[in-house]
Amino acid sequence: MPGYYDIDDIIMEEEPISVVFQVGAHGVGLLDPGSETNNVENGAKVDLPFWLAHELYLRQAVSISVPACFSQKTRKEIQADAACVDLRIRCPYFYELGCKIVPLVSDKSIGSFLHYAFTGRYKEILSKSHSASVVTVPKFSTRLTKEESQLFEAARSSMLAFKKWRLGGSRLEKASILGRKRKTTIPACPSTP
Repeated sequence: MPGYYDIDDIIMEEEPISVVFQVGAHGVGLLDPGSETNNVENGAKVDLPFWLAHELYLRQAVSISVPACFSQKTRKEIQADAACVDLRIRCPYFYELGCKIVPLVSDKSIGSFLHYAFTGRYKEILSKSHSASVVTVPKFSTRLTKEESQLFEAARSSMLAFKKWRLGGSRLEKASILGRKRKTTIPACPSTP
């Protein structure tokens, strides 16, 4: 579970989620832009931030609809060629939102879809991180979600560190502890008669 102060988690929880109110709510009409009163009627469809939708779902006040980024159209595009789909446009926190929304929606196939999407894109991400030129990296990285971007940067820095190690300097480094000399103490010998 991410930390309370994790900015990525805070931004992810601001992602708009479509909900349907199961009960009427008084005094919250500003949540529904189409409402002329200060109330939200039973059955009203409203877009709310994930954090609010989740809390209202736990109180059984709303039912959560499957977000558009997990629609059948997106699934077909990913099944056709996962590496070419621009997931950042659909949702910058695609995987994290998917993992958090699975227990809240009726469509339980989202978990296997996330697994399929990630495994389909993983190979391409690692391949590009190891072999992409400086010119092609910005074009490729604009299609990646936040999670994939972190993976890409970690793989890229790992490969650069490996190349630096392979080309440069001595293979073995002297441990810092070996540079210090121990004090030798002469044990006190008892005198023999």
